[in-house]
Amino acid sequence: MITYYIIGTTVIVSFLCFSQPGLLQKLSFNSYTIIRAREWFRLVTHGFVHADMAHLFVNMFTLWSFGTYIERFFTALGLGVWGYPGLYFGGMIFASLYDLVKQRNNFTYHSVGASGAVSAILFAYILFNPWGLILLFAIIPVPGIIFGVLYLIYCQYMARHSSGRVNHNAHFYGAVFGLVFPVLLRPSLFAGFIEKLFFFFNG
Repeated sequence: MITYYIIGTTVIVSFLCFSQPGLLQKLSFNSYTIIRAREWFRLVTHGFVHADMAHLFVNMFTLWSFGTYIERFFTALGLGVWGYPGLYFGGMIFASLYDLVKQRNNFTYHSVGASGAVSAILFAYILFNPWGLILLFAIIPVPGIIFGVLYLIYCQYMARHSSGRVNHNAHFYGAVFGLVFPVLLRPSLFAGFIEKLFFFFNG
């Protein structure tokens, strides 16, 4: 399955970068370099690099938890061999566009991690299964649609008020891509999403 290839490649590249800071810098997201040196590959390679083991584990565990489901769902819908990679890598790129513009003159800004792509996978799951349970803080089971709303609000709040290392903008825009991209491929999915929401209330 494609999910396992992505996880395997990400783990290998991340481990290589743990011991090679120069390689990490070369693959990381840096708007200044992307635009001025035309190193567009960084829009993708930054998703294979992680800051530390915890960062890598959380992203890959989430990808494994939901990616295999989404990959099977895309296959069952007949969305083609490129549908699932389009969701993952499209989410990775789309999640970076905001900072590509905002940080274009900031040479010191670097970002790594697959969080934007993983958010796209997670929110595609919410689109397909809005009442499926997701563990909040890895402990509390919460319906996906409620988790999704809380997650988006949290990302926007933290993007405005946090000065930490977490790229909350990438989380937010990756999530939006995960909701929109499948609907662009198959518009009927939106009607199915609405139907599932109302079925819960009517049932």
